[in-house]
Amino acid sequence: MTNIPSLISILASGTVKARCDAAATLGKSGDSVAIMPLVQALADPHPSVRIESARALGRLDDVAAVPGLITALADPEHEVRAGVISALGRLKDRRAVLPLIQSLNDRDIPVRIGAAEVLGRFRDSRAEEPLKLVARNDPFSEVRQAAEIARGRIGKKF
Repeated sequence: MTNIPSLISILASGTVKARCDAAATLGKSGDSVAIMPLVQALADPHPSVRIESARALGRLDDVAAVPGLITALADPEHEVRAGVISALGRLKDRRAVLPLIQSLNDRDIPVRIGAAEVLGRFRDSRAEEPLKLVARNDPFSEVRQAAEIARGRIGKKF
């Protein structure tokens, strides 16, 4: 049995490795009590803790994490932003669509690709035009290709 209060305490004040481990374990716990401490950890001084906290929030599969994850899309570290996008993709909450559309303009290529892929999985028509612009205008072929694939997914009706 996982001691959630102890893990939350470590997440707030342990070493970097201990905080990362605590975030990972909290994400596997399935306990919604971990959501707010993990959201708070998205502001941790160390990017590794922020990345692991984003992953953990995605694993918890609770849309209560969405507002905190959306805020974390502004993180200065591209690895954190990419982790946040992945978590938002797992949660499949439509509140993330417009912030993900904004992420199509991110300065980092993997972040733009991740945003396009997640938007394609959401199949939300609001993303179709922005994806079209990215597919035509992004300077990197990998991003253009991801945007085009995402557009194709949006157009399919299931």
